[in-house]
Amino acid sequence: MKIELGKDLEKASLPALAVFTFEEDAGKSGTASSLPAATQKKLEGLKSVGELSGKAFQCVLLHSPDGLNCERLLVIGAGKKEKFSGLLHRRVAGAAARFLRAKSMHEIGWVLEGDSTAHAASSPQWAAEGVVLADFDGENYRTNKEKNLSLDRVVMFPTGSQKQEEVRQAVERGRIIGEAQNWARELVNEPSNSLTPTILAEKAEGMAKQHGLKAEVVGPKQIQALKMGAFWSVAQGSPEVPARLIVLRYEPADAPASPVIGLVGKGVTFDTGGISIKPSDSMHEMKTDMAGAATMLAVMQVIAQLKPRVKVIAVVPATDNMPSGTAQKPGDVQTSLSGKTIEVLNTDAEGRLLLADALTYANQLGCTHLVDAATLTGAVMIALGGIYTGVFGWNQEWVDRVLASARHAGEKFWHMPVDEEYRPQYRSAIADFANTGGRYGGAITAAMFVGEFADKTPWVHLDIAGTRWLNEEKPYMAKGATGVGVATLTRLLTDIAKQGGAKVSRAK
Repeated sequence: MKIELGKDLEKASLPALAVFTFEEDAGKSGTASSLPAATQKKLEGLKSVGELSGKAFQCVLLHSPDGLNCERLLVIGAGKKEKFSGLLHRRVAGAAARFLRAKSMHEIGWVLEGDSTAHAASSPQWAAEGVVLADFDGENYRTNKEKNLSLDRVVMFPTGSQKQEEVRQAVERGRIIGEAQNWARELVNEPSNSLTPTILAEKAEGMAKQHGLKAEVVGPKQIQALKMGAFWSVAQGSPEVPARLIVLRYEPADAPASPVIGLVGKGVTFDTGGISIKPSDSMHEMKTDMAGAATMLAVMQVIAQLKPRVKVIAVVPATDNMPSGTAQKPGDVQTSLSGKTIEVLNTDAEGRLLLADALTYANQLGCTHLVDAATLTGAVMIALGGIYTGVFGWNQEWVDRVLASARHAGEKFWHMPVDEEYRPQYRSAIADFANTGGRYGGAITAAMFVGEFADKTPWVHLDIAGTRWLNEEKPYMAKGATGVGVATLTRLLTDIAKQGGAKVSRAK
């Protein structure tokens, strides 16, 4: 998709132009206020007969609109003005794009906010993200596609006093973030026979080569030689033993020596549960158990292009979790890379085993601050549903930075508790830890188990089990993988770069 800036709104010759309006003064508020008087008069008539309300995602399409040169005008509702946010802006732009592309329009225009709202400066980036995310369907394996619905060109029209170059840069940031998030969605949507750990590593290496990142892929023998006993205990059950440890480095020469941010993503390309096998119902969705890995790889793709002055290392342990004659068994005890021992009470609690060794390894590589993302527990879905990502961490300053980044990036993250009183739940009678803390507080005990291996390094855990997937199509996004976390972590890293360091203490 090509995104460019337009200059003359009234003379723009496009198949369709889109604006949004609020419930308050529908047709004259939002970017609809930038329309010519003749067009606004037409919208006033539609409002008077109840056809235009401004309610979120309501679409009204006008043909040959008065005062404009475009063939059609789409007016989309943005809801109540006081509730408008970056998240809603992105979604409204995306919904407009999906509405128009469904009508086989490949070139559209979008009017950006003027100076009258608090969101005007950020609107170019949010709008670009929205239309790029909307232009994705994840239907790579369909053979009977009726028509091409992709957007080829989007023209964005600035209406305020913001400088043209600032708008252009914001749009470019939005495009880069949106395209990386779509790449994460593409990876997560892939069936596991087309995305083995080996293939995931190849894709990561290809992306790294394209964007100038350093890449290293560690194979089975090296994983064992490193004494990653927790990681290997999961990988040993696969008949083809395809485990890969993927390490990507972004180390700009002009970046400070510290901080070094470690991004760790769970990369289970298919999770049967192992010997503690899952029920067959919905097991096909376990191809998405590598969504944390996809998020972290996509963030690396973004920063390689935005080039913030901060060092970042991504560590992705990739394997599948299979039952076989070589699989680990409930009751086995594994020795992690850290030297800490783990009693495996449930082989379906495998993600935390991978993260244990990956976090230790990230520390060994010199990371001073850690963030992991994982589809770790069903328990977080009981607590938060599919709306919010669960956020856990020992260091409150670091947690607060991640939460602030989520707010600014327009993603819904929710701070969950960690507390010493939960620790006995995952204490083992024969080893240092058990890999499950039982049913109650399951998302918390899983996160705390993972955090034991971050040691004293500031660490945040993102449980994306509920937010990595949409079970039904939304007006602004196709059903399937979401790429959650890419925008938030990009914002975190770029803010750290602007501020010259993380400025977070190393203590828990």
